[in-house]
Amino acid sequence: MTGTALLALISIGTIGGAHLLSRARWTWHAPRTGIALWQALGLGWGVATIGTLLGLALLPYHQGIVGGLPGMFDDQAGRLAAGHVAALLAAISLTAVLVVMLVYAVVRVVRARRRHRALLALVSRSDSAVPRGTLVLDHPGAAAYCVPGVRSSKVVVSAGTLALLDPAELAAVLAHERAHARERHDLVLLPFASLRQVFPQIRLVGNCLDAVELLIEMAADDRARRHRPPRELATALLRFAAARPAAAPSGTLGVANTGDIPVMARVNRLLDPVQVGRPTRLAATVAVPLLISVPVLLYTLPH
Repeated sequence: MTGTALLALISIGTIGGAHLLSRARWTWHAPRTGIALWQALGLGWGVATIGTLLGLALLPYHQGIVGGLPGMFDDQAGRLAAGHVAALLAAISLTAVLVVMLVYAVVRVVRARRRHRALLALVSRSDSAVPRGTLVLDHPGAAAYCVPGVRSSKVVVSAGTLALLDPAELAAVLAHERAHARERHDLVLLPFASLRQVFPQIRLVGNCLDAVELLIEMAADDRARRHRPPRELATALLRFAAARPAAAPSGTLGVANTGDIPVMARVNRLLDPVQVGRPTRLAATVAVPLLISVPVLLYTLPH
Protein backbone atom coordinates (compact mmCIF):
# COMPACT_ATOMS: atom_id res chain seq x y z
CA MET A 1 0.00 0.00 0.00
CA THR A 2 3.00 2.29 0.56
CA GLY A 3 3.82 2.67 -3.13
CA THR A 4 0.21 3.42 -4.05
CA ALA A 5 -0.09 5.98 -1.27
CA LEU A 6 3.13 7.70 -2.38
CA LEU A 7 1.94 7.77 -5.99
CA ALA A 8 -1.34 9.33 -4.86
CA LEU A 9 0.56 11.97 -2.90
CA ILE A 10 2.72 12.76 -5.93
CA SER A 11 -0.36 13.02 -8.15
CA ILE A 12 -1.99 15.48 -5.74
CA GLY A 13 1.30 17.28 -5.23
CA THR A 14 1.81 17.86 -8.96
CA ILE A 15 -1.64 19.46 -9.15
CA GLY A 16 -0.73 21.79 -6.30
CA GLY A 17 2.64 22.43 -7.92
CA ALA A 18 0.97 23.32 -11.22
CA HIS A 19 -1.29 25.78 -9.41
CA LEU A 20 1.70 27.48 -7.77
CA LEU A 21 3.82 27.45 -10.93
CA SER A 22 1.01 29.01 -12.99
CA ARG A 23 1.22 32.03 -10.65
CA ALA A 24 5.00 32.11 -10.36
CA ARG A 25 6.96 35.00 -11.85
CA TRP A 26 10.51 33.74 -11.39
CA THR A 27 9.97 31.50 -14.42
CA TRP A 28 9.73 34.65 -16.56
CA HIS A 29 13.43 35.20 -15.87
CA ALA A 30 14.41 31.57 -16.56
CA PRO A 31 11.89 30.42 -19.19
CA ARG A 32 13.75 27.30 -20.27
CA THR A 33 13.96 26.07 -16.70
CA GLY A 34 10.27 26.88 -16.28
CA ILE A 35 9.37 24.96 -19.43
CA ALA A 36 11.33 21.91 -18.25
CA LEU A 37 9.57 22.08 -14.88
CA TRP A 38 6.16 22.28 -16.56
CA GLN A 39 6.98 19.25 -18.68
CA ALA A 40 8.14 17.30 -15.63
CA LEU A 41 4.98 18.23 -13.71
CA GLY A 42 2.77 17.10 -16.57
CA LEU A 43 4.59 13.81 -17.05
CA GLY A 44 4.82 13.21 -13.31
CA TRP A 45 1.09 13.78 -12.90
CA GLY A 46 0.22 11.34 -15.67
CA VAL A 47 2.56 8.59 -14.46
CA ALA A 48 1.58 9.04 -10.79
CA THR A 49 -2.17 9.16 -11.43
CA ILE A 50 -2.18 6.09 -13.65
CA GLY A 51 0.14 4.36 -11.17
CA THR A 52 -2.21 5.14 -8.28
CA LEU A 53 -5.12 3.54 -10.08
CA LEU A 54 -3.04 0.50 -11.08
CA GLY A 55 -1.72 0.15 -7.55
CA LEU A 56 -5.25 0.13 -6.13
CA ALA A 57 -6.31 -2.45 -8.71
CA LEU A 58 -3.38 -4.76 -7.92
CA LEU A 59 -3.52 -4.56 -4.13
CA PRO A 60 -4.69 -8.20 -3.78
CA TYR A 61 -1.38 -9.41 -5.27
CA HIS A 62 0.83 -7.56 -2.73
CA GLN A 63 3.61 -7.16 -5.32
CA GLY A 64 3.16 -3.61 -6.43
CA ILE A 65 2.51 -2.70 -10.05
CA VAL A 66 5.43 -4.31 -11.89
CA GLY A 67 5.24 -7.43 -9.75
CA GLY A 68 1.46 -7.63 -9.62
CA LEU A 69 0.71 -7.40 -13.34
CA PRO A 70 2.16 -10.87 -14.18
CA GLY A 71 0.17 -12.39 -11.32
CA MET A 72 -3.03 -10.77 -12.53
CA PHE A 73 -2.49 -12.16 -16.03
CA ASP A 74 -1.62 -15.61 -14.67
CA ASP A 75 -4.86 -16.04 -12.73
CA GLN A 76 -6.91 -13.98 -15.21
CA ALA A 77 -7.67 -11.29 -12.60
CA GLY A 78 -9.33 -13.84 -10.37
CA ARG A 79 -8.46 -12.00 -7.14
CA LEU A 80 -9.90 -8.66 -8.21
CA ALA A 81 -13.07 -7.48 -6.50
CA ALA A 82 -15.42 -4.95 -8.06
CA GLY A 83 -13.50 -1.98 -6.67
CA HIS A 84 -10.21 -3.32 -7.99
CA VAL A 85 -11.72 -3.88 -11.43
CA ALA A 86 -13.08 -0.33 -11.44
CA ALA A 87 -9.62 1.05 -10.62
CA LEU A 88 -8.06 -1.07 -13.36
CA LEU A 89 -10.58 0.13 -15.94
CA ALA A 90 -10.04 3.72 -14.82
CA ALA A 91 -6.27 3.36 -15.29
CA ILE A 92 -6.69 1.85 -18.74
CA SER A 93 -9.25 4.47 -19.74
CA LEU A 94 -7.13 7.40 -18.57
CA THR A 95 -4.07 6.05 -20.38
CA ALA A 96 -6.05 5.50 -23.56
CA VAL A 97 -7.66 8.94 -23.45
CA LEU A 98 -4.34 10.74 -22.90
CA VAL A 99 -2.61 8.82 -25.69
CA VAL A 100 -5.50 9.14 -28.16
CA MET A 101 -5.92 12.85 -27.54
CA LEU A 102 -2.19 13.45 -27.98
CA VAL A 103 -2.22 11.56 -31.26
CA TYR A 104 -5.33 13.46 -32.32
CA ALA A 105 -3.64 16.78 -31.52
CA VAL A 106 -0.59 15.79 -33.56
CA VAL A 107 -2.70 14.73 -36.54
CA ARG A 108 -4.79 17.88 -36.40
CA VAL A 109 -1.74 20.14 -36.28
CA VAL A 110 -0.01 18.27 -39.11
CA ARG A 111 -3.10 18.58 -41.30
CA ALA A 112 -3.48 22.29 -40.50
CA ARG A 113 0.14 22.92 -41.41
CA ARG A 114 -0.18 20.95 -44.64
CA ARG A 115 -3.18 23.03 -45.65
CA HIS A 116 -1.45 26.25 -44.72
CA ARG A 117 1.72 25.33 -46.61
CA ALA A 118 -0.40 24.64 -49.70
CA LEU A 119 -2.08 28.02 -49.28
CA LEU A 120 1.26 29.79 -48.85
CA ALA A 121 2.51 28.22 -52.08
CA LEU A 122 -0.37 29.97 -53.87
CA VAL A 123 -0.53 33.39 -52.24
CA SER A 124 2.92 34.16 -50.76
CA ARG A 125 5.87 35.78 -52.45
CA SER A 126 9.50 36.61 -51.79
CA ASP A 127 10.61 40.16 -51.12
CA SER A 128 13.96 41.92 -51.10
CA ALA A 129 13.07 43.52 -47.75
CA VAL A 130 13.31 40.16 -45.95
CA PRO A 131 15.99 37.45 -45.94
CA ARG A 132 15.84 34.69 -48.47
CA GLY A 133 13.42 31.95 -47.46
CA THR A 134 11.05 34.31 -45.65
CA LEU A 135 7.60 34.47 -47.24
CA VAL A 136 5.53 37.62 -47.58
CA LEU A 137 1.74 37.79 -47.66
CA ASP A 138 0.02 40.73 -49.35
CA HIS A 139 -2.17 41.59 -46.39
CA PRO A 140 -2.45 45.03 -44.77
CA GLY A 141 -2.72 43.68 -41.22
CA ALA A 142 0.29 43.02 -38.99
CA ALA A 143 1.28 39.36 -38.91
CA ALA A 144 4.49 37.45 -38.31
CA TYR A 145 4.64 33.74 -37.56
CA CYS A 146 6.50 30.53 -38.31
CA VAL A 147 5.18 27.26 -39.67
CA PRO A 148 7.31 24.61 -37.91
CA GLY A 149 8.36 21.50 -39.76
CA VAL A 150 10.62 18.48 -39.43
CA ARG A 151 12.63 19.16 -42.57
CA SER A 152 11.90 22.78 -43.32
CA SER A 153 10.12 25.51 -41.43
CA LYS A 154 8.68 28.66 -42.93
CA VAL A 155 8.75 32.18 -41.52
CA VAL A 156 5.90 34.34 -42.79
CA VAL A 157 5.34 38.08 -42.51
CA SER A 158 2.62 40.27 -43.96
CA ALA A 159 2.98 43.38 -46.10
CA GLY A 160 1.43 45.25 -43.19
CA THR A 161 4.34 44.13 -40.99
CA LEU A 162 6.87 45.42 -43.52
CA ALA A 163 5.15 48.80 -43.40
CA LEU A 164 4.81 48.75 -39.60
CA LEU A 165 8.39 47.91 -38.59
CA ASP A 166 11.73 49.46 -39.42
CA PRO A 167 14.50 47.14 -40.74
CA ALA A 168 16.07 46.61 -37.32
CA GLU A 169 12.75 45.73 -35.68
CA LEU A 170 11.88 43.41 -38.55
CA ALA A 171 15.22 41.61 -38.17
CA ALA A 172 14.51 41.11 -34.45
CA VAL A 173 11.05 39.69 -35.18
CA LEU A 174 12.47 37.29 -37.77
CA ALA A 175 15.11 36.16 -35.26
CA HIS A 176 12.31 35.48 -32.76
CA GLU A 177 10.40 33.35 -35.28
CA ARG A 178 13.51 31.41 -36.30
CA ALA A 179 14.05 30.66 -32.60
CA HIS A 180 10.60 29.06 -32.42
CA ALA A 181 11.44 26.89 -35.41
CA ARG A 182 14.91 25.84 -34.20
CA GLU A 183 13.80 24.95 -30.69
CA ARG A 184 10.58 23.22 -31.88
CA HIS A 185 8.39 25.02 -29.38
CA ASP A 186 5.37 23.57 -31.16
CA LEU A 187 6.29 20.15 -29.75
CA VAL A 188 6.43 21.63 -26.25
CA LEU A 189 2.88 22.92 -26.57
CA LEU A 190 1.30 19.76 -28.00
CA PRO A 191 0.93 17.75 -24.74
CA PHE A 192 -0.56 20.73 -22.90
CA ALA A 193 -2.94 21.50 -25.76
CA SER A 194 -4.11 17.88 -25.83
CA LEU A 195 -4.56 17.91 -22.04
CA ARG A 196 -6.86 20.90 -22.38
CA GLN A 197 -8.90 18.93 -24.88
CA VAL A 198 -9.23 16.12 -22.34
CA PHE A 199 -10.21 18.48 -19.49
CA PRO A 200 -11.68 21.58 -21.18
CA GLN A 201 -13.73 22.63 -18.15
CA ILE A 202 -10.84 22.66 -15.66
CA ARG A 203 -9.47 26.18 -15.34
CA LEU A 204 -6.09 25.02 -14.03
CA VAL A 205 -5.42 23.12 -17.27
CA GLY A 206 -6.08 26.26 -19.29
CA ASN A 207 -3.84 28.27 -16.96
CA CYS A 208 -1.07 25.71 -17.48
CA LEU A 209 -1.29 26.05 -21.25
CA ASP A 210 -1.30 29.86 -21.00
CA ALA A 211 1.78 29.78 -18.77
CA VAL A 212 3.70 27.49 -21.11
CA GLU A 213 2.73 29.60 -24.14
CA LEU A 214 4.13 32.68 -22.42
CA LEU A 215 7.35 30.90 -21.45
CA ILE A 216 8.07 29.69 -24.98
CA GLU A 217 7.56 33.24 -26.26
CA MET A 218 10.03 34.47 -23.64
CA ALA A 219 12.47 31.69 -24.55
CA ALA A 220 12.28 32.77 -28.20
CA ASP A 221 12.79 36.38 -27.10
CA ASP A 222 15.95 35.35 -25.24
CA ARG A 223 17.35 33.54 -28.26
CA ALA A 224 16.52 36.47 -30.54
CA ARG A 225 18.36 38.95 -28.34
CA ARG A 226 21.54 36.92 -28.72
CA HIS A 227 21.64 38.22 -32.28
CA ARG A 228 19.80 41.54 -32.04
CA PRO A 229 19.65 44.33 -29.42
CA PRO A 230 16.72 43.66 -27.06
CA ARG A 231 15.29 47.15 -27.59
CA GLU A 232 14.59 46.32 -31.26
CA LEU A 233 12.37 43.37 -30.34
CA ALA A 234 10.75 45.31 -27.48
CA THR A 235 9.69 48.18 -29.74
CA ALA A 236 8.51 45.71 -32.38
CA LEU A 237 6.31 43.98 -29.79
CA LEU A 238 4.81 47.30 -28.77
CA ARG A 239 4.07 48.18 -32.39
CA PHE A 240 2.42 44.79 -32.90
CA ALA A 241 0.32 45.21 -29.77
CA ALA A 242 -0.84 48.65 -30.90
CA ALA A 243 -1.69 47.29 -34.36
CA ARG A 244 -3.82 44.50 -32.79
CA PRO A 245 -2.62 41.64 -34.99
CA ALA A 246 -4.87 38.72 -35.84
CA ALA A 247 -4.28 35.38 -34.16
CA ALA A 248 -1.66 33.20 -35.83
CA PRO A 249 -3.11 30.44 -38.04
CA SER A 250 -3.67 27.02 -36.51
CA GLY A 251 -0.48 25.02 -36.16
CA THR A 252 1.80 28.07 -36.25
CA LEU A 253 3.58 30.22 -33.67
CA GLY A 254 3.21 34.00 -33.88
CA VAL A 255 5.40 36.73 -32.40
CA ALA A 256 2.42 38.53 -30.83
CA ASN A 257 -1.24 37.53 -30.77
CA THR A 258 -4.44 39.11 -29.52
CA GLY A 259 -4.85 36.49 -26.82
CA ASP A 260 -3.95 36.70 -23.14
CA ILE A 261 -0.18 36.60 -23.56
CA PRO A 262 1.01 39.74 -21.70
CA VAL A 263 3.18 41.64 -24.16
CA MET A 264 4.24 44.18 -21.53
CA ALA A 265 5.75 41.41 -19.40
CA ARG A 266 7.90 40.41 -22.36
CA VAL A 267 8.85 44.01 -23.11
CA ASN A 268 9.81 44.73 -19.50
CA ARG A 269 12.06 41.68 -19.21
CA LEU A 270 13.74 42.53 -22.52
CA LEU A 271 14.54 46.07 -21.37
CA ASP A 272 15.29 45.21 -17.73
CA PRO A 273 16.47 41.58 -17.47
CA VAL A 274 16.58 40.00 -14.01
CA GLN A 275 18.59 36.93 -13.08
CA VAL A 276 16.98 34.14 -11.08
CA GLY A 277 18.69 33.36 -7.80
CA ARG A 278 20.95 30.32 -7.78
CA PRO A 279 18.98 28.48 -5.03
CA THR A 280 15.74 28.78 -7.02
CA ARG A 281 17.34 27.65 -10.25
CA LEU A 282 19.10 24.75 -8.51
CA ALA A 283 15.90 23.62 -6.79
CA ALA A 284 13.99 23.65 -10.09
CA THR A 285 16.80 21.79 -11.87
CA VAL A 286 16.80 19.07 -9.21
CA ALA A 287 12.99 18.84 -9.17
CA VAL A 288 12.77 18.06 -12.89
CA PRO A 289 14.45 14.60 -12.83
CA LEU A 290 12.85 13.76 -9.48
CA LEU A 291 9.32 14.43 -10.76
CA ILE A 292 9.97 12.09 -13.67
CA SER A 293 11.98 9.32 -12.03
CA VAL A 294 10.36 8.90 -8.60
CA PRO A 295 6.87 7.92 -9.87
CA VAL A 296 8.47 5.44 -12.28
CA LEU A 297 10.55 3.89 -9.49
CA LEU A 298 7.46 3.55 -7.29
CA TYR A 299 5.98 1.22 -9.91
CA THR A 300 8.58 -1.36 -8.83
CA LEU A 301 7.97 -0.96 -5.08
CA PRO A 302 6.11 -3.90 -3.52
CA HIS A 303 2.91 -2.67 -1.83
